Amino acid sequence: MSPEIRVPAHEPLVHLLRDGMVEGVHHGSAVVLAPDGQVLFAAGDIEAAFYPRSAAKPLQATAMARLGVELSPAGFAVGAASHSGEGIHLAEVRRTLDGAGLTAEDLRTPEDLPFDPVERDAWVASGRSASRLAHNCSGKHAAMLATCRLHGWSTKDYLDAAHPLQRAIAECVEDLTGQRIPKVAVDGCGAPLFAVSLRGLARAVGKIAAAAPGTPEGLVAEGIRKHPELVAGTRRDVTALMRAVPGLIAKDGFEAVQVAALPDGTAIAIKIADGGDRARRPVLAAALALCGVDPNVLEPTPGLRVTGALAELDLAA
Repeated sequence: MSPEIRVPAHEPLVHLLRDGMVEGVHHGSAVVLAPDGQVLFAAGDIEAAFYPRSAAKPLQATAMARLGVELSPAGFAVGAASHSGEGIHLAEVRRTLDGAGLTAEDLRTPEDLPFDPVERDAWVASGRSASRLAHNCSGKHAAMLATCRLHGWSTKDYLDAAHPLQRAIAECVEDLTGQRIPKVAVDGCGAPLFAVSLRGLARAVGKIAAAAPGTPEGLVAEGIRKHPELVAGTRRDVTALMRAVPGLIAKDGFEAVQVAALPDGTAIAIKIADGGDRARRPVLAAALALCGVDPNVLEPTPGLRVTGALAELDLAA
């Protein structure tokens, strides 16, 4: 069954208060699933089709693991990453490419500057120009290329939705989410982008988090857990969250998408309607609280209260 393509019926998730009065409202949808897939909490529209953006990368990495690509835990971590462009990230991407007999010239990512502002400023100050390697999705693309080389598939058109690699990734996404893909678009990095539902996305990430060691899903989860700094960056909230909560795997995506899952398979999926990160983090903290995790592990959030609207932020607190 496919998620329905419709305007999502988002609900208020975050109220911003000033001196007791609501000054701003962020709408969105969120779901928390138990390990068995039961819905523990839902707000908004968790069944409508939407684009998970980079929050889908653990699913894509799992597809490549199922196809037999051999990567280290660090390789799987950067393969599931939206990295900051730090030296540790670029070195690991090069390692994946080197292992497949490829170079950064084989990447089909757009030329870009590092995602992290500190790294970007240093990059520009040193006189370096935008590059395919610096793009935050280059780890995923390197893993895609390595998988193609393993199977003898063309590396020139690996981003084509009809390519054997992308067809295999689509099959894996459908298997993990338990849903048919209703629409395929093109992500910002040029790769196919598969629409899913929030419930399906949470289901998929929960399966990866709870997978047995050594399985394809388990290899991806191991890499993410061992190297959270490669999944995002040393100054990123997703990395800090995974360091703070033992065994948690987490991934963010553009347009304010967030997934997180505990080792038992309890999973969270969030989409903020306006695409703004100001709301993503308090909603994540509130959802973690519903899972029994201290909402301040991400970082203390002054004025945060978990409510029926999921989260309130008192701007005067």
